[in-house]
Amino acid sequence: MTGTEHFAHLAKIADILGELSDEIETLGVRLCCNPAVAREHMADLQAIDLIGQKQRWLADLLRAECPVSAVEAINVEMLQRRMRAVR
Repeated sequence: MTGTEHFAHLAKIADILGELSDEIETLGVRLCCNPAVAREHMADLQAIDLIGQKQRWLADLLRAECPVSAVEAINVEMLQRRMRAVR
């Protein structure tokens, strides 16, 4: 695999992660619209939201020209900490 093919592969993975993030966030919104579900499952709905955020940040890292610098923009502290450990 050439460098260009590798980056194209990473870009495709980033696109799919972005799509998955959109899908899971849409699911979370639909579930939140049901007051009974929201009341009974708030922690689970927040977990769904966090999954979507992590996927979006990982997609952004894959697209970044400088992933090391992009780590500093992550606003999910636990994910930022884990990615800083890669250096």
